Amino acid sequence: MMADVTGPISSLPGATHSLPEGATCDQHPDRPAVVRVQGETDSFGCEMIDMCEECRQVDLEEQRTADTSGTCEWCKQHAPRLRNRRDYEEGMCGRVYQVCDACIQRENDDLEKEMGTYWDD
Repeated sequence: MMADVTGPISSLPGATHSLPEGATCDQHPDRPAVVRVQGETDSFGCEMIDMCEECRQVDLEEQRTADTSGTCEWCKQHAPRLRNRRDYEEGMCGRVYQVCDACIQRENDDLEKEMGTYWDD
């Protein structure tokens, strides 16, 4: 059971959020929650997951050992690591893509270059 579902949100999966007073763990309702973590996210919103300390430690270990390789949704190439990313042209509450480091770097470089056109002396 998920703790809460939001409307459109600009943060990405894995972000932490403030816990409501008296929140309990989603997996262990008899335990107090120590952290609220953003789970599955799309353009409509996200699921918030409230975790006790035990669940938090399990989650951190799963993140540490997770296989994040796969096919980049932007360049369609296989990459050893994919990260969550939004397409700025779709808005900060748009779809979350699984993107490789090279595409992220390319987009950051393009954004920096574009910003330079506005701030040049």
